[in-house]
Amino acid sequence: MAQIPLNQLAAHLRKGVQPLYVLHGDEPLLQQEAQDAIRAAAREQGYTERSSHTVAGAHFDWSAVLAAGGSLSLFADKQIVEIRIPSGKPGKDGSAALQQIAQSARGNDSTLTIVLLPRLDKATRTGAWFGALESAGASVQIDPVERAQLPQWIAQRLAAQGQRVVAGEEGQRTLQFFADRVEGNLLAAHQEIQKLALLHPEGELTWAQVEAAVLNVARYDVFKLSEAVLSGQVARMQRMLDGLQAEGEAEVLVHWTLAEDIRALKRVKDAMNAGKPLPMALRENRVWGAKERLFERILPQASDAALARLLQSAHVVDGIVKGLKAPDWPTDGWQALQRLALQVCKVAR
Repeated sequence: MAQIPLNQLAAHLRKGVQPLYVLHGDEPLLQQEAQDAIRAAAREQGYTERSSHTVAGAHFDWSAVLAAGGSLSLFADKQIVEIRIPSGKPGKDGSAALQQIAQSARGNDSTLTIVLLPRLDKATRTGAWFGALESAGASVQIDPVERAQLPQWIAQRLAAQGQRVVAGEEGQRTLQFFADRVEGNLLAAHQEIQKLALLHPEGELTWAQVEAAVLNVARYDVFKLSEAVLSGQVARMQRMLDGLQAEGEAEVLVHWTLAEDIRALKRVKDAMNAGKPLPMALRENRVWGAKERLFERILPQASDAALARLLQSAHVVDGIVKGLKAPDWPTDGWQALQRLALQVCKVAR
């Protein structure tokens, strides 16, 4: 088998379970829910025993994992073996062991194996051990819920517990507010949605009810800040900077993220000026995914002079966050970072 989209996993499991599943991604809530769904389907098919193994360190002993797959208790003829690899790198011994596990999974209806991994890069996904696992069973890539998708995700979760926001503009405003409060922390979003089920009966939820119930549990990360800045979303950028400051994030890391984007914009623009097509310039500068789309929107209308000014500002703020002073700039690092981010937003818009 190959990949199963996460939203099709439930339908897949209704038809029966595979002998092996690989769940890979950095969203703990969604990975846990996928794992629970596979366990529940397996229990219905008689897999009553379960063992769990966490691969820690380069000298992990794989013999216990291999033995678990080949042993059955006196009380059960079917078992689930779970292998968690938090680093996503099983090492040389692990690679061999996983290929052996994949081989023994084929046609094995007494052991169901679940391998749990973080988000994997392209090189790992094309490696021998991952390919062996994927060909022996099914893999589910668990992507994070992006900010633009979050209001719809919240609405679907509310609907699953019989609740909905008011129709029309108020409802959309309520979902956006909810998303702002829980952005970057899906587990907290899930808990806040469950809390609404406890506080209010099934049916319609007003703006006031949601506002009163939902705590400000957003966990901002610097890479999401990059997305907000390159999208020209000033209010979101300011909220995220405030959140990062409140969470004690290092100013130098926030600066590095903003400066990397500015340098990448300048490099790609220089390549375009030298006659390279934009797609090729992006590829050569390793700009992928969501950032690629943002660069495609910004660069055709961004002037060389504007990008040169951003680069100079980034240089100034680098000194400020390290304790230096600069004429006409705030002495406070966070205020300087906000001014730099505003300048990027202006070019992006």
